[in-house]
Amino acid sequence: MIESIEFKNFKALRDTILPLGRFTLIVGPNGSGKSTALKAINPVKYAQPFRFNEVATAGLPFNNEAHIIINFSENSVLRCFWTQFSTGNIQAPRAGENFSGEKLKLDNAAIYSLDEKAIIAPVSLHENIRLGENGSNLAGVLDQLRDNSPERFEELSEELARWLPEFDKVLFETNGGLRSFALRIKEGKHKIHARDLSQGVVLALTILTLAYIPDSPSIICLEEPDRGIHPRLLRDIQDALYRLAYPENYSEKREPVQVIATTHSPYFLDLFRDHPEEVVLANKTDEGTKFERLSDQPNLDEILEDSHLGEVWYTGILGGVPAHA
Repeated sequence: MIESIEFKNFKALRDTILPLGRFTLIVGPNGSGKSTALKAINPVKYAQPFRFNEVATAGLPFNNEAHIIINFSENSVLRCFWTQFSTGNIQAPRAGENFSGEKLKLDNAAIYSLDEKAIIAPVSLHENIRLGENGSNLAGVLDQLRDNSPERFEELSEELARWLPEFDKVLFETNGGLRSFALRIKEGKHKIHARDLSQGVVLALTILTLAYIPDSPSIICLEEPDRGIHPRLLRDIQDALYRLAYPENYSEKREPVQVIATTHSPYFLDLFRDHPEEVVLANKTDEGTKFERLSDQPNLDEILEDSHLGEVWYTGILGGVPAHA
């Protein structure tokens, strides 16, 4: 598991550390580096040859360095750094660091920014099809789940009917060699094609699928899982993400998935009132963004009292909101 990520001169993240746990929800204003923090995994994962001026903080003086340091559990560290004269270097672990297992988890990380049009697009079926980072291939992933893990597919269908009681079944269609999905209405048994489903239904089905596929990525980063979702469904979205991060609480016999998500929603944030250690505030300062665990806020209990966490955050008392002149 990643315990923290250190940033130095990396885009909006000039000098800060992002603390992480099994589940982490990052909340903060636009431009505070939330998405940057999630996507920072990619340069290390793929050893992408970005130029210095593509990753460095704007206006950084000559002869400076930008770097990302990923600190894993079990005392293993991975470093990626850039200088004016390099396009990105991965530094090998130091002597004595247990690294190979954690590196495999990083290699299997996925950063999702779900897009409705990509999700509903028909797909060509092939073995070991994976959900794309924009949600593409959903029809193929569901089809594969039905064939290879029918019990889990049935559990997913039952959970979907609980989330969205108007539907009772996931169906499939093949047209021109391409597979697409549909949902069946409980009353009347009418089929609703993917292209005719609402954005919220499509996004909810995708997140639910992530929670039930047996070969989930070992690290999942998810931008705004609450986007397009009705507030009454947000607790179900939280439950799906917790199923990934805390499988033992759901009688799941698999390794935990580390989940890192972002949000702007006070309604979604409010669901984590009893777990402030899972919430990280992204605060914009003159020196750049600073990350801080909500549980590290002094006098948090006194600040919250009997109030909703989302309401208190919205006022700006806790930070992690846009600054006004």
